[in-house]
Formats: sequence, structure tokens, C-alpha cells
Amino acid sequence: MSTQAAIRFENVFYSMRGDTILKNITGMFPEGQITTIVGPSGAGKSTLFKLCNGLQSPDAGEIMISDKPIVDYEPIELRRHVGIALQQATMIRGDVMENLNLPQQLQGKQITEQRAKELLEVVGLKQDILHRDSKDLSGGQRQKLSIARTLVNYPKILLLDEITSSLDRVSQQDIEHLIQKINKKYGTTMVWITHNLEQALTIGNYTWVMMEGEVVETGESSLLKDPKDKRVKQFVKGEFE
Repeated sequence: MSTQAAIRFENVFYSMRGDTILKNITGMFPEGQITTIVGPSGAGKSTLFKLCNGLQSPDAGEIMISDKPIVDYEPIELRRHVGIALQQATMIRGDVMENLNLPQQLQGKQITEQRAKELLEVVGLKQDILHRDSKDLSGGQRQKLSIARTLVNYPKILLLDEITSSLDRVSQQDIEHLIQKINKKYGTTMVWITHNLEQALTIGNYTWVMMEGEVVETGESSLLKDPKDKRVKQFVKGEFE
């Protein structure tokens, strides 16, 4: 297990409209590993991601990205370093090429057709869909395209928020294999929020369990087989309310 932190949290708190969403988050996501995050709805998992890519700022505490305080990053630099893929895999109007070009367009640049084709190959999509309308893609194809789009900026860290929850089993397995391939090929640090405990166990090297805005238990993903915390035991058995 890597001991170098891709993202480190020190006593991080976050509140919204008077409600404390995250409480004293301390811990790290190991560099070059796949960390899975599990927990009941409302545990603060997606909010944690918004802090990691600068969409929200903590009320207290410190977040370090690759040993550099997150507050020292320019927004564009941070989002190039930390990519994010979401459950909905939202596409803009237009073809596959236009969707792949979006991160470059936001920086006043243009992706080359060769680079676009290379990215399609990386995520297992055929190059002949490059000029197909994105609305004609299947759910699995859209998710792969969403991941390809996050790779345009060569991110060191990739945040994945429930990216397979709306896919069928075959498409889910495709995405799981793709994430493992990218992790191994590029050494990209992956942090994956999932409600699927079997997925968290088999895909993750390392796992965080979050409940009610707190990190309750962390360790190698095998912890899900025999958790130490009583609440985590209940959660794994489907008894946590």
C-alpha cells in the first residue's frame, strides 16, 4: 500500500445553511491506488468530492492535493490535476468530438483529432463514433466518453461518483475493467464513491466508510469483510438506518 498521499485531509469541517455536513475529516487517499468510499445516503460522500476539486471550500481544516494546500491552486490548475466523472455522464449538444473538446475549449484551446481518437481507444470506444451525435450513444458509451473527457487534461487524480449505478451489469463490468486499466497504465489515483459493497471490495485497494458526515473506518478494502466498528458491521449487513 502506497503511503504517499494524493489527497490529505486534516480536521476538515463543512456546513451548509447551519447544518454540519462534514465533521472533523482526517485521513488520506493513497497515491496511485483505487480508494472506494461507501456509506449510507447523506453521509457526506459527494460533498467531500466537491471540496476536493474546489467546488466548495471547507469551513475549517486543511486539504492537501499532492502535498500542496488546495488553496494555493488556481481553479483551472486544480481541475486539470483533479478530474471528476459523475453518475449522469452529462453530454453537451453536439458530437463526440465536441464533447471531448470541452475541457480544452474552456481553456481557449482545441483538441486534435489524433488525440481524440487516442482517448477513445483508451476507454474502449471505436474511433468511428468520433463524429456521432452524443445523444445517440448508449448509457455505457456515454459513461466511457465522460471518463475519456476527464482524461483530456492528464489528471493525476480522478474522482468517480457512482459512475456505474445506472448501468446494466455488462456495462458496469466494462467500466470497472476500464478504471482498473487506467489506474495500472497511468498510475492515476482513483477515488470511487459507490453504493455497491461488492464493487467497493473487489475494485478498491483501500476503503473509507462514511456515516453522518464522519469517517468511521478506513483501511484495506478487505475491512468490508470483517469491520471493527459496530455501525459499519450493521451497514455491511444492511441493518444500518
